[in-house]
Amino acid sequence: MCESLKELTKFLELGARSDLKAVAVDHILGLTANKDGLKNIISEPQILSSLIALLDDKFKPVSKAASLALINITADEKGALDTYNIDLEKYCPKLQSAPQNIVIQTLNKALDPECPIADECCMILSNLSRFPHLAEKIIDMIEMNGRSFDEIINVFTKTQYNKHGCKLHYLGPFLANLSQSHSVRKLILDKDRCVIQRLLPFTEHENSVRRRGVAGTLKNCCFEEDFHEWLLGEDVDILPRLLLPLAGNEEFDEEDNEKLPLDLQYLPEDKKREGDPEIRCILLEAITQLVAKRPNREFIRDKNTYVIMRELHKWEKDDEAKAACENLVDILIRTEEEIGHENLKEVDIPDDLREKFDKVLCSQ
Repeated sequence: MCESLKELTKFLELGARSDLKAVAVDHILGLTANKDGLKNIISEPQILSSLIALLDDKFKPVSKAASLALINITADEKGALDTYNIDLEKYCPKLQSAPQNIVIQTLNKALDPECPIADECCMILSNLSRFPHLAEKIIDMIEMNGRSFDEIINVFTKTQYNKHGCKLHYLGPFLANLSQSHSVRKLILDKDRCVIQRLLPFTEHENSVRRRGVAGTLKNCCFEEDFHEWLLGEDVDILPRLLLPLAGNEEFDEEDNEKLPLDLQYLPEDKKREGDPEIRCILLEAITQLVAKRPNREFIRDKNTYVIMRELHKWEKDDEAKAACENLVDILIRTEEEIGHENLKEVDIPDDLREKFDKVLCSQ
């Protein structure tokens, strides 16, 4: 197979005939759809570099197929690493200028309103940033190449930005992956930039990929303990946005309703809970981060969060989401005397439990 792949490379050059390129790239795309084919493609740096170069091809079927192949390749950890690290100047010597690193190449296209493969490029970025050892490099590369996170946020929060109908939903998971970094979280939480407030409405967006990406970004931001009071305060008011997707159409008595945040009072009969259990878990974990300090626990209790959790727990069928709900309820229903700690994050954890927690976190 390796010899036949090398034969294909001459048909993958930007200057080759469009019909031959289309056939060659379609063949490569088919190979990336199975484990053995993917392994062979990843082992050929000439193929990888050609696919990156073909993202610039003027013939849309070629650039589209190249982008789809790169999505499959970068979903694999070794494929992502090799694609990121490839020396494009070495493997694209016939081009007047070598294509840029895969991150900048795809980010430029994702943010270009005229690009017809912007959605596919967003998916490649999402794949690459899933791996922690690449995420920090991607953050540095974005900053070094004249792109800003403000620009990414601006494009993500605009409607009908792309003139070819690309929705750019996968910028959501891309942001969530990058927000695992403290530096990106601090930028999103900059009180003068008004970034996080612009993301909050997307917890109710119709597209689950976008909802999941925003929920993940919000959860990661909730790890910044110094910002908890601000997040819960009037300037951000994050709690209703985290609770609303978890609420159903249950009717509460007047007393319970009045204690709820305004957005959760007297919900309509057709109100439905978030249908994706992974997103429900993420939202529950975000709220659980916010109850670390006693003043925030008391605030969240006072907002009658418990009644939303109680009804969610009755309804929940997913084991992981149910467990996340129970973890939060366990904190909310206990008195502060029973908890006995001002800050739950400062509680000493036995070494054997800490190891178990670390294993769980690393597997996510």
